[in-house]
Amino acid sequence: MTMVQAINSALRVMMARDDRIVVLGEDVGYFGGVFRVTAGLQAEFGKQRCFDTPISECGIIGAAIGMAAYGLRPVPEIQFADYIYPGLDQIISEAARIRYRSAGDFICPMTVRVPFGGGIFGGQTHSQSPESLFTHISGIKTVVPSTPRDAKGLLIAAIEDNDPVIFMEPKRCYNGPFNGKYDQPARSWADHPDADVDEEYFRIPLGKAKIVREGDECTILTYGTMVHVAGQVLEDRGINGELIDLRTLLPLDIEAIEASVRKTGRCLIIHEATRTSGFGAELSALVQERCFYHLEAPIERVTGFDTPYPHSLEWAYFPGPIRIGEALDRLMQD
Repeated sequence: MTMVQAINSALRVMMARDDRIVVLGEDVGYFGGVFRVTAGLQAEFGKQRCFDTPISECGIIGAAIGMAAYGLRPVPEIQFADYIYPGLDQIISEAARIRYRSAGDFICPMTVRVPFGGGIFGGQTHSQSPESLFTHISGIKTVVPSTPRDAKGLLIAAIEDNDPVIFMEPKRCYNGPFNGKYDQPARSWADHPDADVDEEYFRIPLGKAKIVREGDECTILTYGTMVHVAGQVLEDRGINGELIDLRTLLPLDIEAIEASVRKTGRCLIIHEATRTSGFGAELSALVQERCFYHLEAPIERVTGFDTPYPHSLEWAYFPGPIRIGEALDRLMQD
């Protein structure tokens, strides 16, 4: 399966198992979503369980919160992460707090699907990576799959969770893994082991990172599209690095991070989002607090730059093989 097909399969499996699950958003019904992720769901489950909304992200999130408090399990789609900001107040002030402010009398089992990230020439308004905004909010969980199998298993776990979840889908990987070599033909998921996805129900628990590649020379912490880019750089440079796909940013698998950095003594953090106050800053602080006496070199970060996402200079902004390779060189020299 592609990642698009895997997410569609997760929604289909869960809607068949639980009639409380509803899908809503702009064009998710008859059209099947801007990326075709919800294709066929309205025809199979009807217009009351998969339906289009007005172009109002605030309205989509607000309606989903109300449904969740009422007892449903809504899965709203925001077409691009860049458009989620009108719904932020609803997420911060309502969704994240319902369970706490009601002392557990009400919960908000809402999973917001959000395509994010660059690499598709989307420019400033279709390429952003706002994950750190959500990890800063207590009361919600933030999930980022990097493969079709993880996308299905993690989405099922998110839908079953009683807390609100922001499910961030790396759209550059929807139809194939991306190794950062933009001047080469696009790859498909066909020969990737994690594209072999079970058609039936399965779940991958939130809060568990995955060691994509074992190694002892350095640790790379990343998520989403950058998992594939980092793996390619390690392979090209012949570095025996340990590559960790965080998979969920909150809850975070701190034990896996700590164990790896203590073993390798070197840590590189990679993400697409802007550098200042990005999630890499949190990871860097955690590694410094827990692994300081095991570090053999300063922690390195490769990120987007502190500018709006540029259209014409996308590949300079994108944390690609050149910048990651240079960071690895510095990391291994010290």
